[in-house]
Amino acid sequence: MTADEHLTEDGQGRINTGHDAVKKTKERANTPVALITGTSSGFGMLTAITLAKQGYRVVATMRDLSRREELVKLAEQAGLAERLQYVQLDVTDAESVQEAVGSVLLNNGRIDMLVNNAGFAVGGFIEEVLMEDWRRQMETNLFGLIAVTRAVLPVMREQKQGLIINLSSVSGLSGFPGYAPYAASKFAVEGFTESLRHEMSSFGVRVVLVEPGAYRTPIWNKGLGEIHRNEDSPYKHKLDAVLRYSQHASETAPDPQEVADLIGRIARIRAPRLRYALGKGSRVLIIGKAVLPWKWLERIIARGLK
Repeated sequence: MTADEHLTEDGQGRINTGHDAVKKTKERANTPVALITGTSSGFGMLTAITLAKQGYRVVATMRDLSRREELVKLAEQAGLAERLQYVQLDVTDAESVQEAVGSVLLNNGRIDMLVNNAGFAVGGFIEEVLMEDWRRQMETNLFGLIAVTRAVLPVMREQKQGLIINLSSVSGLSGFPGYAPYAASKFAVEGFTESLRHEMSSFGVRVVLVEPGAYRTPIWNKGLGEIHRNEDSPYKHKLDAVLRYSQHASETAPDPQEVADLIGRIARIRAPRLRYALGKGSRVLIIGKAVLPWKWLERIIARGLK
């Protein structure tokens, strides 16, 4: 045995030669790293598995790591356990954001892809939603997204390459009654992402918006639970119609794996476009808003909520 073929342990009790250890180190250094927020359920969880299957080393973050059990189980079933890392990250806490990104860099030395997925929905008619809930909606869906993005930008800029995917929504393209806080947060994400794409284009950092329509994810249950209801409200009948429509949409919505698959495809595109809309009714709404007079669109939405 030569000097550079000394025996080492690989961390699981197996013995490797020095060449094996060096090979693994090089492979690890060349493996792209994806950081995803909000991976305890929904799009984030499915995207983590999808990107791991594509060869990414996935850093799955969530506010409460005790909720990682389902993702851990899915990763083990798919034989991907070694490709996932779990990091606590509360996007509304500046210290948590910095610690999480610092941990990713310490353990991996790079960040090639950021998927800003963390978010939730507050509902209710504007007059009746408390200001503290408006702020809470913006803190997570907008300011949290901005904070994580800002923490990652210096890394990608110095690498001269990277991909940032911001999860927007069909609600970022058209406002709906009863979901003004959510729509406002997603409209803001749209504007932020457009500006970010302009700013990062010369640094080799690709910036993309994914705009899903309704899909079967926990955000529906959480969102319906966040609805502000008042039995004496002058908006009660309108809100009841919104809730019926939302419930029906949640029951008939397509498989959220479609969104994870799209993100996986975008990761492989050298020059992706800015916007990718998908899901039930999203493309129809985009076309309708572009070509129809507002009054017509307004009547169509109002008719749908009767």
